[in-house]
Parts: sequence; structure tokens; C-alpha cells
Amino acid sequence: MKSLFNKILTLSGATVLMLSACKKDGAVITATNGTPGQLSASATTLVLNNAKLTDPSIVETFTLVQPNFGYNAAITNTLQIDVPTDNWANPYTVSMNPDVFTQGFNTNDFNNILLKAGAKGNVSGQVSVRVKSAINANTFVYSNVLTLTVTPFNLKSWLYVPGAYEGWANPGPQEDSLYSATGNGIYVGIINFTAGNNQFLVTPKKNWDNKYATNDAASTSGTSSNYSVTYNGSNNFYAPSTAGYYLVTLNTNNNTMSIVPANYYSIIGDAAQGWGTDVAMKYVNDGNGMWTATVPLVSSGSFKVRQNNDWTFSWGIPKSGSEGYGIANTLNDTSNDNIPVAANGNYAVSFYSPAAAKGTVPAVTTTYSSVKQ
Repeated sequence: MKSLFNKILTLSGATVLMLSACKKDGAVITATNGTPGQLSASATTLVLNNAKLTDPSIVETFTLVQPNFGYNAAITNTLQIDVPTDNWANPYTVSMNPDVFTQGFNTNDFNNILLKAGAKGNVSGQVSVRVKSAINANTFVYSNVLTLTVTPFNLKSWLYVPGAYEGWANPGPQEDSLYSATGNGIYVGIINFTAGNNQFLVTPKKNWDNKYATNDAASTSGTSSNYSVTYNGSNNFYAPSTAGYYLVTLNTNNNTMSIVPANYYSIIGDAAQGWGTDVAMKYVNDGNGMWTATVPLVSSGSFKVRQNNDWTFSWGIPKSGSEGYGIANTLNDTSNDNIPVAANGNYAVSFYSPAAAKGTVPAVTTTYSSVKQ
């Protein structure tokens, strides 16, 4: 009996010790999926004024009623802005300051955000706004979605492309540049890289103080090149080794560059250097798709404009009954006559092709000018 009592006492003591060892100091905290926060805006219809570009006054303020995750958590709030057609696939994001539940923007900042989110400059359209609130990578909620009607304005801007193709001149000519029609951080331009001269850099100003470059190795073997971009990086960019016209796209939002072949245009005809010799035109990187050349022309001959030095696409005066016939300064690709020259002299010839800025095929009709200098 005594032996049995001692065994029971020993077992009871062990149980008490085990229970004592498992005791917790404080309550167990469990995060819920979260109750979403509520987002509001100071204005739901906004027309931005470029006259206030340098005005620091706040034109739009977002206010968030903080979400609830079941306890007093450290919450990261990220404002997301997107156009409805993107369906949140790639929203523009702004990190909100911790413990500050309002976010205000002046004209310059909010205009840039809207353009980068995909809103069209000088056009009234809608953007969607929400806040992603997270306590970790796997636990987050979205606020309600606001729909704003906004009209941003375009901010034309250029970057410059000094390189071996133009003798590393800096400042170089305006044409040798990349252009952003809206200031959305994406710059494009068509550059003629001559044989053996495919190295270049991109500079924000016409000096060498700063540069867009790369830390990647040269990529020259294919028909196109792609690079990661590093501000003040150590290496030059290289276009493909095959000489020619290339569409260069620099995206400063995700720091990438692509270099792909581009269509190009020339003047040909017995008014210039004959029907067997093309006179190259130069692309003007201003977003208007304009190619220009100053060339001596004679009135005894005529000329046309053609693409890529062949006759697949060529433009002349529209024939009777064809599209563009009788319209001044209009050219037709499919049914046309040669372009006459009024008198001998040097002419500034301009050929407009908005699609050329994207490296794509132009429309059947386009416009041109030929002005005696």
C-alpha cells in the first residue's frame, strides 16, 4: 500500500512540474485576416493645371481609416493607383509613412503619378485608387476602391544620346535624343548606328555630369539588345553590331533598355541622286514621327519617299480617285505619282509618319513638306 501511495505521489508531482513548465507569460496573439481600411479623397474630379507645376500647394489628399488585424500590429500601407483597363496588373505604388494615415500630393507629383499609372495627358479619364495594408508578406487586405476622374497634362522631356556614331559629341544635336511625350519615365528614339560605332550612353543633360549606363556586358551578336540600366553605371551600352537604324527605349521606371531594328526613310529619284541612290533622311525625336533631309533637287526630275531602301512601301502624290487625292501636302503609298520639283535648289524635305516613332508600318496616306531654302 505504501509503495502504491508513493508511486501516485511521484506521478502527481511530475504532472505539476510539467504543467508549471508549460505556463505562458501573457496571452497568445493571433492575427485575423483583417478588416479592410476605408479610403477617401479630397477630390474625386480633378483637372490639373500646368501653370501650377512648381506650386507646392497640395491638390489631392488621400485619407485612410486604418484596418484592423485583430491586435495592435505594425501595418505597412501602400497607395496603389491604376487605370481601370489594367485591372491592377501593374499599378503605380506610393508607400505611405508609418503611423500617418493621410497622403497629399502637389500638382507636379500627382501629375507624374497619373501619367506613370497610364492616364492620358490632356484627356479626361478615370483612375482607380486603393490601399494595400499588410502586416507581413502573406497577411494583407485592400481598402475600398476609389474612382477618380482626372485630366493630367503632358510633360515633354528629352534625354540625350552621345555615342561613337556621332563622335561622342556632348552636347550633341537635338535629333540624337530620346523623347518622352508625357514625362511618364519612358523615353524612345531612333538612332542610326554606323558601322563599328555602336557604343553610346544616355545623359539627362547635355553634359557629362551624370549618365544612364549599365553594369551588364556588351550584347551585340543578335538583331536586338536588352540591358539593365544603372544610373552612373560603369559600362557603355552597345547596339547590335549590324549597322542601321534602331529604336532605343529607356524605361527609367524599371531601369531597362531595349534596342530593336526600326524602319527608316529616304528620298529617291532623278530630281535628287537618281533612281538607284537613296538620300537618307534623319529622324527627329520629338514624338511627331518626322523624318527630314536637306537635299539639292532639280526641276527636270521628280522623287519619292520610300521605306528601308526598297519599294515595298513608297510614297508619292495620290493618283486621281485614290485616297488623299487633291489634298495639299498629302502622299499615298499604294496609288501615286512622283513628287514634282518646282525649281532647282536646296530643299528641306519633311516626311511625317506617326507610326515611325514606334517602328511600325505607316498608314496608306501621310503628309510631307518640301520647302526651297
